[in-house]
Amino acid sequence: MSLSPFASAVVHARRATVPQTFDVQPTGHALGADIVGLDLRQPLQPVTIDALQQAWSKHLVLRFRGQQSLSEQDHIRFSAYFGTLDQRPISSQALHASTQALPRELVVISNVVQDGQPLGGLGDGESVWHADMTYQPVPPKAALLLAREVPAQGGNTHFANMYAAFDTLPPDLKAQALQYDCVHDASRNSAGQLRLGFKDTTDPRETVGAVHPLARVNPATGKRSLYLGRRRGAYVRGLELAESEALLNALWAHATQSQFAWTQAWQVGDLVAWDNRVTLHRRDAFDPRARRYMQRTQVSE
Repeated sequence: MSLSPFASAVVHARRATVPQTFDVQPTGHALGADIVGLDLRQPLQPVTIDALQQAWSKHLVLRFRGQQSLSEQDHIRFSAYFGTLDQRPISSQALHASTQALPRELVVISNVVQDGQPLGGLGDGESVWHADMTYQPVPPKAALLLAREVPAQGGNTHFANMYAAFDTLPPDLKAQALQYDCVHDASRNSAGQLRLGFKDTTDPRETVGAVHPLARVNPATGKRSLYLGRRRGAYVRGLELAESEALLNALWAHATQSQFAWTQAWQVGDLVAWDNRVTLHRRDAFDPRARRYMQRTQVSE
């Protein structure tokens, strides 16, 4: 089944009684597509799931608008079509009882404080370019983020295509990316906050975290992409510090160009699924007086 990156494709998935159909509408940018016409509240047939996987492999980020009525269990069930779901980790701070009572597959991303306790993490500040949890030996495969409440302005999420970034590297940078591994910093989150139990250091040579190739093969596709994680604290093994910093600065400057990116301006009911293996993302800051409440599932390999 061929899904054009330049025009909508209608995908037919037959079941015994009701056909499941959806349109794939690419954003026209380096990644991202809207999936239109699919009822995520209903279990999907295998042929529909396969077609979604094809669209996801091609576009890397899929957006499903109008999911206001999607229940928490629907969100979990749909996310499981992308792989095995992770359980919510133990928080570094006490979260509100309503969050603790959620199914363990759901993580809350929010700036809202209720009864003196936060409902979720990451607040209202800017989140820098990153891929999720690359400081682990086996980082998550994907995430599916559902917007329950959004501010009138700000809080947009930007995604960047690391296949395209790798393919367009100048020859000298590509050769170095293929040669070296990088230590991914585990000490801070994407908002720059120091995690509990980690030492604050300004020397990248002291970075603690998993080691990954700068150019990594996606096992699902066999294609190579840049694999950068996040910039702060990263260190390229085998290089002097100045050389490591220069190489990483050049790779990051290339990878985060607008030609590789697409911006998700959130609406209530948007569900966005992204491939964490081959994309970067970041979030804009927003008015701390505004409410933003999102629920996320995370897919392991």
